[in-house]
Amino acid sequence: MNRLAAILPADNVLVTVDASSKKRAFEHAGLLFENHHQMARALVTDNLFARERLGSTGLGHGVAIPHGRVKGLKNPLAAVLRLEQPIAFDAPDDEPVGLLIFLLVPEAATQRHLEILSEIAEMLSDRELREQLKTEPDAATLHKLIAAWEPLKSVA
Repeated sequence: MNRLAAILPADNVLVTVDASSKKRAFEHAGLLFENHHQMARALVTDNLFARERLGSTGLGHGVAIPHGRVKGLKNPLAAVLRLEQPIAFDAPDDEPVGLLIFLLVPEAATQRHLEILSEIAEMLSDRELREQLKTEPDAATLHKLIAAWEPLKSVA
């Protein structure tokens, strides 16, 4: 199992989310984490925006990985939101973003946080999979696509 699938419950995958801006997308994520994981939505959105102020988490190709460190969180958590309409996100290629993979990690997490981000970036570098994730209409199937993905094994 890949690192993202291990921290992504199936009910944390939403498709056709109606969000007209980065702020609205982050609010949707905050509400999801509040409803499913009893986290204060303001805590989630504040941490996401704090990280975003350091620089856009947009990767290009219509995807972004908004992430933040959350005080009191015991284990990393993820959510995937696919928007009805892509939004401006200050991505390096200026392409609007329609697929967001949210990552929340404990405040002290450093190496694990970087490993998860690296693996998500590797997954999203697979053009065929990325396009499937951006277009799959069913949330359960989208979750299965993520869960089935295997990272390349390093030959160390």
